[in-house]
Amino acid sequence: MTPTNRREFLDVEFDVLSVEELISRISETRSDGPYRYLVTPNVDHLVRLHRNGAGLGDLAGIYRDADFCVCDSKVLARLAKWRSVDLPVIPGSDLTERLFEEVIQDGDRIAIIGGDAEMLSKLSSKYPKLEFGQHRPPMGLVRNSAARREAGKFIADTKPRFTFVCVGAPQQEMIAAEAAMLDGSGGLALCVGAALEFLTDRQKRAPVLMRRFGLEWAHRLLSNPRRLWRRYLIEGPAIFILAYRWRRSRA
Repeated sequence: MTPTNRREFLDVEFDVLSVEELISRISETRSDGPYRYLVTPNVDHLVRLHRNGAGLGDLAGIYRDADFCVCDSKVLARLAKWRSVDLPVIPGSDLTERLFEEVIQDGDRIAIIGGDAEMLSKLSSKYPKLEFGQHRPPMGLVRNSAARREAGKFIADTKPRFTFVCVGAPQQEMIAAEAAMLDGSGGLALCVGAALEFLTDRQKRAPVLMRRFGLEWAHRLLSNPRRLWRRYLIEGPAIFILAYRWRRSRA
């Protein structure tokens, strides 16, 4: 596979691809082909990366080694542009929906890491001609290397064309990287957070207008303030300081 062009922002190298180019490359995926994984960093991911550093293991290396690293956030892209770095925005939820509509074919084997029995049931009902397999790992994956390895082994053993790793950052990225170290891994693993929740209507996405103006985060906050208030109102704004410092360090 021809390497993609990448641009660095906040110590992460993002692929410079349109969504059409990315889908074209992903469509080449075969279950018996080389294993690859895709990550979708957003504001929350980069704040965690810079705040916790070594506490998350080699997360920076996991992003660097990803076969595809695409920007999931318009807020992040606007900050990057303010720092003279143009990043295409390809939300993981949009990408997942298009893959199911345009790339995934009848008979494909799809692995899911995360979710619950209801999610699997809804996916199976919506896409009855696909072969789904699901692994539900325990909580606390960041500190549970054995559980991450078990999830990675599930990917290697299942032989899926696509794996959707939906256990939240940074554990989903850790699992995707874990599978890369195991013999027999193939297909493409996508770290896409809540994408399957949206695909099965278990969560509602922001209206199109809010997405267009980069306000999907506000919709999510209003939908679940008890769980997300700290992420968006306390931790998230640190991204502005990080962007300022990053620019100054390269002045």
